[in-house]
Amino acid sequence: MPNRLAHETSPYLLQHADNPVDWWPWSAEAFEEARERNVPVLLSIGYSSCHWCHVMAHESFEDQQTAEYLNAHYVSVKVDREERPDVDAVYMEAVQAATGHGGWPMTVFLTPQAEPFYFGTYFPPAPRQGMPSFRQVLQGVHQAWEERRDEVTEVAGKIVRDLAGREISYGDDRMPGEQELAQALLALTREYDPQRGGFGGAPKFPPSMVLEFLLRHHARTGAEGALQMARDTCERMARGGIYDQLGGGFARYSVDRDWIVPHFEKMLYDNALLCRVYAHLWRATGSELARRVALETADFMVRELRTDEGGFASALDADSDDGTGRHVEGAYYVWTPQQLREVLGEQDAELAAQYFGVTEEGTFEHGQSVLQLPQQDGLFDAGRIRSIRERLLAKRSERPAPGRDDKVVAAWNGLAIAALAETGAYFDRPDLVEAAVAAADLLVRLHLDEQARLTRTSKDGHAGANAGVLEDYADVAEGFLALASVTGEGVWLEFAGFLLDHVLVRFTDPESGALFDTAADAERLIRRPQDPTDNAAPSGWTAAAGALLSYAAHTGSGPHRTAAERALGVVKALGPRVPRFIGWGLATAEAALDGPREVAVVGPALEHEGTRALHRTALLGTAPGAVVAVGAPGDDEFPLLGDRPLVDGEPAAYVCRHFTCDAPTTDVERLRAVLSG
Repeated sequence: MPNRLAHETSPYLLQHADNPVDWWPWSAEAFEEARERNVPVLLSIGYSSCHWCHVMAHESFEDQQTAEYLNAHYVSVKVDREERPDVDAVYMEAVQAATGHGGWPMTVFLTPQAEPFYFGTYFPPAPRQGMPSFRQVLQGVHQAWEERRDEVTEVAGKIVRDLAGREISYGDDRMPGEQELAQALLALTREYDPQRGGFGGAPKFPPSMVLEFLLRHHARTGAEGALQMARDTCERMARGGIYDQLGGGFARYSVDRDWIVPHFEKMLYDNALLCRVYAHLWRATGSELARRVALETADFMVRELRTDEGGFASALDADSDDGTGRHVEGAYYVWTPQQLREVLGEQDAELAAQYFGVTEEGTFEHGQSVLQLPQQDGLFDAGRIRSIRERLLAKRSERPAPGRDDKVVAAWNGLAIAALAETGAYFDRPDLVEAAVAAADLLVRLHLDEQARLTRTSKDGHAGANAGVLEDYADVAEGFLALASVTGEGVWLEFAGFLLDHVLVRFTDPESGALFDTAADAERLIRRPQDPTDNAAPSGWTAAAGALLSYAAHTGSGPHRTAAERALGVVKALGPRVPRFIGWGLATAEAALDGPREVAVVGPALEHEGTRALHRTALLGTAPGAVVAVGAPGDDEFPLLGDRPLVDGEPAAYVCRHFTCDAPTTDVERLRAVLSG
């Protein structure tokens, strides 16, 4: 019999709707139930494409005896961290403070007042490698609750007080300057892996936001070392197993230092960020590899993540049916030499094995290999390789596909809108721009209310119940701003302004300029979450700084510019010390130091050949964070176009900083030169 989760829209929660555990969604009613029964709360947090979440669910939450014990002694609450990042952040901070590490599934025991007192992540069904079994943990916590209640509540109260007293060093309200950005680059150089690309050891995550900083730093300063780190890292990732060599798109991370074996889940945010990075790398260098990867990644998002409503789904699972009924990580993606022979025949299979690094021993598990590109493409016949790719992809499509988390997350769709809009504009792919517009339309239609307040998620055309958090407002504004620059439609600039006004009023501390992850009128948790450091995607804090800066460049708004600069004070404090964890803040600081440049392209119509050429050149300029407005002179949808006339009746481009402009030009080459240095 289904439990209460059957009424939820989250795919992750629905995966647990048939568990024998009497799950509750996060709600006031769940904690009221715990108070009435005088029992603790088991809080379990995960997400639909999390491998170990599935493992623990199968081992423990589907087990009848474990469920009966839980139902008798606890109120069990299940949370999708992607729907409630605020709940996840608050309790993850407690887990990390108590244990020194974190992860998912996250397992936290709470008092009925939602105060945490015991923590963990994955617990096995039987004791293993020094870890207690989940049943042992449940019994131990129950015993402590019954026999040492005062001690438990004292511990919980102390944890909450400690969390409330934790403060981030925000620096001051001055943004970083040349010295701090140079120090950040030096610190990154020390952590860089020159043999393999990327930073640090295994597991290795795509450093999307750091790569954007490196590209912008090179564009502003000409530092070749910054460009080299970005270019080499992008090439290593694109040639590794972390990149899907058949279907495009990136897996979440590599379990090894060489980018060979990925954790196979594919996330929308990773692919949106990396699509944009590779497009920007092509813009800076003309790299054919970067062009191919940007387009393949964009096509992957549209082909495999786009929903019927026009938005983009959150993720593809790492696991899928291996053909025997077992769900196995990576089963959809890996190959053996024998499988190659069955699809391609002997000669092409031998070539494919050499080209993709498929060996008899395997590079993954059980003699299977993850496809990669260990050798240079020029050694192989391009037409033959293209045929091999097409045949392998067609055969792979017959395998049981990984599950898809169909919920639409506002923030991640904002990132996808920006990536698809720019990639479509750079490579003359109007279909990609149209996909970005469709996703933006969905967000306006379904996620935005009359007061321009955002809902965090939707699914199957129905808005979820959870309020948007700071990253939603910031990333959606970022996507709308990119769309405004690409399409010349001022309505997207207007919508971005509505969202950023909420950031100023509801998410910003008026005294310090610090930003909170939740709005002032949001549900009160044991702590108001606040974290400026980037993780898998830009933090709400740094994303807001970037969007505020771009909006100020478009409109000349002093309050938005001031808010952006105050928010960048934390980058001044953290950038030189932990640059890998504040890459988007560093990239935004590069834009602020450069101006950012404001480019007004005036012409009779976007379809006019001269207008179109200037507009495309402006979009392809490498000046960090430059904003572009295009339209007729005096178009009141774009403040940048005010008082910007044609030149001798011809389309013209004005390049400005803080609304002070250089002499206009009608020459494409001159505009290119101005925006490339």
